Amino acid sequence: MQPVKKSRSRVDVWEERYRARAHLLSPGLQAVLRYIHQQRDVVLECTALEIAAAVNTSDATVVRAVQALGFAGLRDLKQTMARWFDPVMTSEEKMTSTVQSLSCDVSSGIDFVLEGHKRACDILSGPENRQAIARAVSLLVEARQILVFGIGASGILADYSARLFSRIGIPAVSLNRTGLGLAEQLLAMQRGDVLLMMAQKSAHKEGVTTLHEASRLGVLVILLTNAVDSRFAGEADVVIAVPRGGEKGKLPLHGTVLVCLEMLVLSVASATTARTLKSMKRIQTFHRELKAGDKRR
Repeated sequence: MQPVKKSRSRVDVWEERYRARAHLLSPGLQAVLRYIHQQRDVVLECTALEIAAAVNTSDATVVRAVQALGFAGLRDLKQTMARWFDPVMTSEEKMTSTVQSLSCDVSSGIDFVLEGHKRACDILSGPENRQAIARAVSLLVEARQILVFGIGASGILADYSARLFSRIGIPAVSLNRTGLGLAEQLLAMQRGDVLLMMAQKSAHKEGVTTLHEASRLGVLVILLTNAVDSRFAGEADVVIAVPRGGEKGKLPLHGTVLVCLEMLVLSVASATTARTLKSMKRIQTFHRELKAGDKRR
């Protein structure tokens, strides 16, 4: 088990509840909680079914055990544990950490970004990533439609890359909302589509729901991530390692993901030259008609 970090500013909620309540529960529930307590870092990446199999019980019993300690469910428990092991930094904290590590001159900021992108490009151009990108391109070329998933800052990249894919003749839509908005976007997913997903370590509900629908429809998944050992990576058909920096609480660089997306778009375009040129000609025809319409007004 990963050693528990101690901090004066954080409370180990799991530890407190486990010590206070677990001994009051039935032997079956205690067995589940004992396993979770002994495998805390492992449980972060487990489903209720996987925990149940390890303890020889049912997933419903796992959920009841977790709820008996006052958690809403397994997701609530994992989020609480994740905050203890690796507390989530806010954008303000990341920016503060980054700028405080730089010298008070323009060159240090330039070097920080350029060095981050150089490291990323070295990894992106490595043999394993080249093979992964080649596999991804072969899937994208045959896609009925490309769905580009990303939330937060990655949502902007999702819109941009979906537009680029559409320009070269492959229908593409972005999945970049949350809540009801994402639910509406997911209606566009159909069999024969390919899901191009940007996601990191956190198994957030938006990504999990999107992957569940992709699995139900048999939609193939290409994942762009810096967390190649994450739950999302385990469910993807192709994983492309995209370093983003962000080590030691520093600001991550989204430009590295953009580099990978543009590599994919251009590779698909070159692999489908006839379709790409036909689509671009249609765009120019529409554009000329629109300009002519403006002149006639």
